[in-house]
Amino acid sequence: MKGRVLVAGFSTRHIAQSAARAGYEVCAVDHFCDQDLSWYTTDREKFDDLADLPDAIDELCRRHRFDLFIASSGAEDLSTPLPLCGTPKDTARHFLDKLDIQHFFETIGIPVPRLSSCGKYPVMVKPRRGAGGWRNAIVRDAAGLASWENMYPGIPYICQEIVEGVPASVCCVTDGVGAQAIAANEQLLQGNGESRFGFCGSVTPLDHQLREYMITLAERIAAASGCTGTIGIDFVLGSNTACAIEVNPRFQGTIDTVEMAYGCNLFQYHVDACRGKLPPGLLSPRQVAVRSILFADRDLTITTDLKHLAPCVADIPWPGTFFEADQALISVFGWGPTREAAVSLLDKHISIVRQYIR
Repeated sequence: MKGRVLVAGFSTRHIAQSAARAGYEVCAVDHFCDQDLSWYTTDREKFDDLADLPDAIDELCRRHRFDLFIASSGAEDLSTPLPLCGTPKDTARHFLDKLDIQHFFETIGIPVPRLSSCGKYPVMVKPRRGAGGWRNAIVRDAAGLASWENMYPGIPYICQEIVEGVPASVCCVTDGVGAQAIAANEQLLQGNGESRFGFCGSVTPLDHQLREYMITLAERIAAASGCTGTIGIDFVLGSNTACAIEVNPRFQGTIDTVEMAYGCNLFQYHVDACRGKLPPGLLSPRQVAVRSILFADRDLTITTDLKHLAPCVADIPWPGTFFEADQALISVFGWGPTREAAVSLLDKHISIVRQYIR
């Protein structure tokens, strides 16, 4: 083994899986502690609220000595005595605030949706903190904004002009000075309801006329960010421009499709970048990979053990797990030589999964 790693955050399965495949012994602090997380870790600690995360980390530290600490979503700006492998917390904190991100893009001359002046509609409303886009919404008048504020009382937010296009992202690795893009991804969003802009999957690699331009922007952003390791930059691709949306100073939810499509190991790239070594160049894809997160359409309990469906699925709940309506249930994958083939296999796998969810 190359060393013992502690991965901590709201969701860690994808990182733990990559780390284990890279030859590390992995322990995890995780909100879900799904069944397959146990396949890649030697020890785990579950937490309910993010306020409980530091205590859960301390508990694992009492049981083990760690060589590396990896911060996932929710843990980016935590203080810990463990040897951090990733973006320093003070730098990460800068990219956890969407207003700070806005100013960062503007300062380095990156195309970004403009902030909207008070009383101008329609606008895209976003909480200043929070990942995944779940509270983002288009509001068309003052009444709509008041409704959003009532739904999320006391939450600081920004209003941006609305930019139409394809949601996309670039996975980069950076050593704090230079950067190398690894993959460009199409992002899949919920598409309807209150969480229509919520992340629910990815397609890798992205096929779009602005792909190369977006990659160039992403490498410029990553190099200027001060981040270290693997990071993600989100974009919206219009007909003739790419607008940067966010910088995610951590491992992204696209790890699965990037590794499936390119046959690479993002965890090792991450560790190498933190030690000053970047990959030699952009990889060539072996196939197209797609991941889709299934959500509960009602309150339900998973009664069947779904582990036999792997590797077609991940984030596998334990039998007896209860889910409220709209909670994420499981991730489902498809792959193939083209996007059409990958999505077709994904649809087949989703149909199989749904037979076990009643």
